[in-house]
Amino acid sequence: MTILIAGTIEIDAEKRAAALAEVTDLMAETRSQKGCVHYVWSADPTSATRVYVYENWDSTADLAAHLAGPFYWQMLAVLGKYGVTDAVVSKFKVALEEPVYDPEGKPRADFFTE
Repeated sequence: MTILIAGTIEIDAEKRAAALAEVTDLMAETRSQKGCVHYVWSADPTSATRVYVYENWDSTADLAAHLAGPFYWQMLAVLGKYGVTDAVVSKFKVALEEPVYDPEGKPRADFFTE
C-alpha cells in the first residue's frame, strides 16, 4: 500500500531560503531510507512563506521507521531554528494508482482500469 504525505509549512519569508538550503542534505539522506519513493520540500513560487511537503512511502511500516529515525528528528530541529509559523500536513492511504493519461494519451480524471 502506498502512503502519501502532503501539505504546507509556513516559514518567515526572510528565513525560508536558508531553512530549505539547510535541509537539502537531509532530504537526500531520507530518500535513501527503505520504502522512500519520493521526499521533497519545495518553496511555493507564488508565496514568500509557503513550503510544500510531498512524501511517498511504500508502507506504513516504512513511514513509521522514518518518523522514529534520525533524519526526521534532525528535520524537526532545523525547522525549529527557523520558526515555523504554521503547518498543515496530512497522510493518505492510496487504494488505487493509475496514470493520468490513458493508453491513447487522453488525460482522465476517472479511474479507467477498474
